[in-house]
Amino acid sequence: MSGPEEMEKTTVTQFLIALVGALIPVLIVAFLIFKLVMGIQATHVGAEDTKAAAEEIAKRLKPVGEVAIGEAKPDVGGVVDGKKVYEGLCQACHATGAAGAPKAGDKGAWGPRIAQGKDTLFKHAIGGYTGKSGTMPAKGGNPALSDAEVKAAVEHIIGLAK
Repeated sequence: MSGPEEMEKTTVTQFLIALVGALIPVLIVAFLIFKLVMGIQATHVGAEDTKAAAEEIAKRLKPVGEVAIGEAKPDVGGVVDGKKVYEGLCQACHATGAAGAPKAGDKGAWGPRIAQGKDTLFKHAIGGYTGKSGTMPAKGGNPALSDAEVKAAVEHIIGLAK
């Protein structure tokens, strides 16, 4: 009879290969079960739930306040109130002198401008103007204003300077 059979010693590399080989099928099965469960859940979530969730998210992300500038619209007779346009937009610069804007009511600053004629003032207010003393953005920086609204605001500012 021969002596006890000797078993080969297992190396670290062989052990790690066996361990990885055993874990891979387990992980694949776990992943497939996870995908199955998620797929079942997805079929039970209705479109209404998704829409309601989207509306709820939009409500939470809505800004706290909104700024409306130059929202003056023609009155019943079709006349635009230049004072409303001025107060809604123009006074931000023309009441403070920001960006070199002549202050409303300053006869010294407005006199030479008024002397150029209303058409020139309308052109600069509607199309924008850069001069030595400052810059006038087109339509006061609000392209949504109509030409009639801009002209009404210019008329109001001219009235303040007289």
